[in-house]
Amino acid sequence: MNTPLDTKRLPAGAVLVVGAGLAGLYLALKLAPRPVFVLTSRRSTVGAASAWAQGGIAAALSPDDSAASHAADTIAAGDGLVDPVIAKILSEEGPARVHDLAAMGVPFDRDSQGRLFLSLEAAHSMPRVARVKGDTAGREIINIMVEKAQAADHITGLIGWRAESLLTDNHGGIAGALARRDDGALLGIEADITVMATGGVGGLFAVTTNPKTARGDALGMAAVVGAKMRDMEFVQFHPTAIDIGRDPAPLATEALRGEGAVLTNSDGVRFMQRYHEQGELAPRDDVARAIFAEIQAGRQPYLDCRTAIGAHFDEEFPTVFKSCMSANIDPRTQLIPVSPAVHYHMGGLATDSVGQTNLDGLFAVGECSATGVHGANRLASNSLLEAVVFGGRAAAHINNMTISPKKASTIRSQPWLSMKKEISLGLRQAMTLKCGVRRNADDLNALIDYIDSLIAIVGRANPLITSRIIASAALTREESRGGHFRDDFPNTKDEARSSYLTYDQLN
Repeated sequence: MNTPLDTKRLPAGAVLVVGAGLAGLYLALKLAPRPVFVLTSRRSTVGAASAWAQGGIAAALSPDDSAASHAADTIAAGDGLVDPVIAKILSEEGPARVHDLAAMGVPFDRDSQGRLFLSLEAAHSMPRVARVKGDTAGREIINIMVEKAQAADHITGLIGWRAESLLTDNHGGIAGALARRDDGALLGIEADITVMATGGVGGLFAVTTNPKTARGDALGMAAVVGAKMRDMEFVQFHPTAIDIGRDPAPLATEALRGEGAVLTNSDGVRFMQRYHEQGELAPRDDVARAIFAEIQAGRQPYLDCRTAIGAHFDEEFPTVFKSCMSANIDPRTQLIPVSPAVHYHMGGLATDSVGQTNLDGLFAVGECSATGVHGANRLASNSLLEAVVFGGRAAAHINNMTISPKKASTIRSQPWLSMKKEISLGLRQAMTLKCGVRRNADDLNALIDYIDSLIAIVGRANPLITSRIIASAALTREESRGGHFRDDFPNTKDEARSSYLTYDQLN
């Protein structure tokens, strides 16, 4: 190893949290008074996907709603692969977590009587999405979390570092992480408990609403040390990214369609009813494929908000309004061009209901985890709820468990620095073209060969490992289900099964 390596041993029983999005910070706060060290780059508050969530946080918060109804909608959206026990946990514990966020100071929108204002989003049977200032829920919630974490005595920020590999002990367990600073310095951090909270995989694709740094790094570094992956093929494409050539693409929240905005094409025709009986409020994967089909047919899709939102656009949806106006589109009077973009990864590190992976000492929470709550297609606005419900559950479990000391036996750097810009760009384009909204065996096999050729050049870089697993899982699933659509296997099998993969099964 050419770069100097320093080591740091965390106090006995301390927790290393990798990532500073909502799941990681909420868990860190709930671990008090246990010492917590949060590893994050300086861009974390800007680059955390939690901060970009526009719709809000879903929970059964009104007298007309119920946890059972929320769970049923979650299960229906997941297209056969949602674990009903996990959906029950999410829906039953959700309202208390939302009220906890409100008590922390999150300024949820309320009506004149002080009740939470709840919005309707796609595939929900009733309005249950709590919002903040229209479309700024993610940013407002993450700002509160950052403020609370910075003020918490038990939390130490390891800022300016990015995890690149996991440290292993001699007993199949995880003993911390190796991190790299922007200047190239390496730091081996030994910890008895390591929690991955690094977000999703959108940065592996050419068009995404995620931060470009969301490249599945946690999945890659965990896979090569034996972590089990679940449902990696299920990537959710948000149907309405604003198509103005930005990277990452700004998002036109689903709440716009919930408020009555409609999809039209360049011929001026509303097209969703041709593809799905629920029209604009169909599940995301159906809407994304419909929009993609219109693009393939040469008919540019647009979101028409002129009648449904109109003059109130800048007040009700300030984030979308700002994005549109920056491209000289006034959504009060003009159509918004849209296209599908990678938005959320349902798959990830396989965990139980408290975030424990198959490796001793390694937990995962938030988007990089796979509890079985999202199945084949996440229900709108369940992601922020998942972060606090399962982040809180992981914290409670860690605080009550007997923690064995971990000693690192292996410290291994990995070849990020060889992932030159042209290699990253080629990977992103190939993933979008061959593992995107529509897939088939020929494309996926060609993609796997291409990724293998990059690994031969670069080495086992985290983004390449994660991409390889996603493509392999997509090839193995010979059916269409949820966010995964195969041109060569368009039907859904009668038996619904989650997929589980480890890295050594690929070779």
